[in-house]
Amino acid sequence: MATIKIPPVLRASVGGEKEVSAAGANVGEVLRDLVANHPATESQLFAGEGELNRYVNVYLNDEDVRVLEGLQTAVGDSDTLVILPAMAGGR
Repeated sequence: MATIKIPPVLRASVGGEKEVSAAGANVGEVLRDLVANHPATESQLFAGEGELNRYVNVYLNDEDVRVLEGLQTAVGDSDTLVILPAMAGGR
């Protein structure tokens, strides 16, 4: 199972955990496994069409999955996914 690092803003949706494990052969399957185990994460991660919400960045071992193969990027058991919600601010 891959490890998913959960940002503070999503931790309430996963019982306060900083990391969770999820199964899947690619990024999409791993994230869908996360959603299956923690349904409150679905609207925060996915848009209506099943694609990643545009305000969510996902990294696989420090590589942005959007520059790899997106949700189809292969994931191994020793891999780590990091979910980073986009931040806005400034003046």
